[in-house]
Amino acid sequence: MTPDTFDLTIRNGRISNADRSFHADIGVRDGVIVAIAADLPPGTRDVDASGRWVLPGGIDSHCHIEQLSGMGVMCADDFYSGTVSAAFGGTTTILSFAAQHRNDSIPEVVQAYARLAREKAVIDYGFHLILTNPDETALREHLPQVIRDGITSLKVYMTYDKLKLDDYQLLEVMAVAGEQGALIMMHAENHDMIRWIAHRLLERGHVAPKFHAVAHDRLAESEATHRAIALARLADVPVLIVHVAGRETVEVIRQARQLGAAVYAESCPQYLFLEADDADLPGVEGAKFCCSPPPRDADSQQAVWQGLKDGTLGVYSSDHAPYRFDATGKLPKGEATTFKEMANGVPGIELRLPLLFSEGVMQGRISIEEFVALSATNHARMYGLAPRKGSIAVGADADIVLWNPERSVQVSSAMLHDNVGYTPYEGRQIQGWPETVFSRGRCVVRDNALQVERGSGQYIARGRPDPLASRPAPSLERGRFSELVGLQRRD
Repeated sequence: MTPDTFDLTIRNGRISNADRSFHADIGVRDGVIVAIAADLPPGTRDVDASGRWVLPGGIDSHCHIEQLSGMGVMCADDFYSGTVSAAFGGTTTILSFAAQHRNDSIPEVVQAYARLAREKAVIDYGFHLILTNPDETALREHLPQVIRDGITSLKVYMTYDKLKLDDYQLLEVMAVAGEQGALIMMHAENHDMIRWIAHRLLERGHVAPKFHAVAHDRLAESEATHRAIALARLADVPVLIVHVAGRETVEVIRQARQLGAAVYAESCPQYLFLEADDADLPGVEGAKFCCSPPPRDADSQQAVWQGLKDGTLGVYSSDHAPYRFDATGKLPKGEATTFKEMANGVPGIELRLPLLFSEGVMQGRISIEEFVALSATNHARMYGLAPRKGSIAVGADADIVLWNPERSVQVSSAMLHDNVGYTPYEGRQIQGWPETVFSRGRCVVRDNALQVERGSGQYIARGRPDPLASRPAPSLERGRFSELVGLQRRD
């Protein structure tokens, strides 16, 4: 092979990035895109993409893999089954969570998750840190080191007894994130609202899964979102609200952005394709549809679609939280499990992109360029993966997926590659499917078969997230306040 020979060429396809679509060939060498032009010479591997849409590999920046929940329940997927499932759905990079519980050492947590992923992942990966104990050691020593090591995003909770931080703690974490160059991801629900409603439901015997959505009222989501934004404004840092579900929350975020607040937001398949009424099933079957925040109704679905379309909601992730429908997951007490005892979460890592492609692109709700932005490019920019990930460009990793818009698939749990055993999207018809998946030029999926070995994915140390890199200078008033209380930016 001469120095000018490509390891891989992909030719005759329609390439789409977040900004434009065009026809060209792609030349890859050593896992990196080195040429994009018409009529490139054949590579060692030559792939004809005629009739296919050639898109950047998806980035799923919110998934729970091989993670112990706050309730003490282990996810169904480890880093092998989780990343295999992601790859078959057109995703080539995941950002999962390294979850600290109250008594855990942050360095030990990060090392443990890194070892699990290193041994098992088949695609590239990075981590967010879930922080539940922001003591002085964490704030002054461990968080700065973790951020320097490439974990440049921190997830914090406003609810769940064993995870939540109070407002003072949130401000402390925000201050450190601003100083060190990390993005705060916020699970925004009002804990006491949920606790108050749930108590009254349970004492009246309302224990079925459908009451989960009643307890997690939409006001609990919108109030906490408003408060999270206010806290972030006080600390003068950006914040990203994860898994946005309700219309009121979309409006809170939209209005804050219009006023200039540095607030960003994400939504997920369950808020586009599921509703609260889906959990109204006999016995405990409805547990398969329960997550937090819960899906709302058709009106909120339309609000989420509009938020994705107009940029209020900039990223689309799976929030894959896979728990089996048995005593190891959703039903710790079997048929007697109440809505407060179920593991919270739904699977979705493999169907995230096919669902959006089918109902978004193929139904004309969003353009193919908007699909790429929501599925890959915005994630790369939001979380410090760009320019290496998220687009088909010279110098970027050759993370490329060939989509067949003509292929129709009826969803069944049997066809999926996760370890959950069910899907809330059972029986749904999907138009368009990712058929061939490349990660750093390696063919990961072809002919509906896995082509790589476990442990062949790579850890991606991330840089400064765009929301921090592009922050405007503080106003005179904010600048004086920051100086007085000791807030400093690491610009």
